[in-house]
Amino acid sequence: MTIRARVRVAEGMLLAEGIEMRAAVFFATRESHTGRIAARIATDLRAHGAEVDVFDVRTDTPLEWSRYAAACVAASVHAGHHEPEMIAFVRRYRAELDRLSAGFVSVTLSEAGAEDPTRSSAERERAAADVRRMIDVFVTDTGWRPARCLPVAGALAYSKYNFFVRFIMKRIARKAGAPTDTSRDYEFTNWQALDRFVEQLAVKTP
Repeated sequence: MTIRARVRVAEGMLLAEGIEMRAAVFFATRESHTGRIAARIATDLRAHGAEVDVFDVRTDTPLEWSRYAAACVAASVHAGHHEPEMIAFVRRYRAELDRLSAGFVSVTLSEAGAEDPTRSSAERERAAADVRRMIDVFVTDTGWRPARCLPVAGALAYSKYNFFVRFIMKRIARKAGAPTDTSRDYEFTNWQALDRFVEQLAVKTP
């Protein structure tokens, strides 16, 4: 296989442009926002010449791991833990994810507080500590330590919650300093930071 033109080193990871390869993006979500994040990761990888398959881990889709040269996992947090379907998936396929040096995108409301410039430095640090704690819990729950990890602010999809979930999310939002007006939805994701993260993922020759 020929390699077209240039190779760039990005923060210690090799990103080769013009190499034909296949990547897998796995996600777990409740209100679909993490699905949008997974779709953006796939779009970014395709922009670098990869063929990409996207999988919702709630579906029992047979996987041919030998087809993939790179992978990324994206999961949202609810009640302090990442989606149970993703925890089970990563436990099952930890060896394969390690082989691919897979990246991990953790989607939390707390990250919105950590990035909010209107909050005090102490508040932002508390939110960032909460994000780190949830990622540490994920590592403990799964036994998988991702090669590269990015915390991403998620969304408040009040319109998609039932009455009970809306009540709980409003309480969580108030504690996190996020909006509590349930008449509309809110998106906090820094898409540019996600794009940069994907650029730094290892892209390998199949």
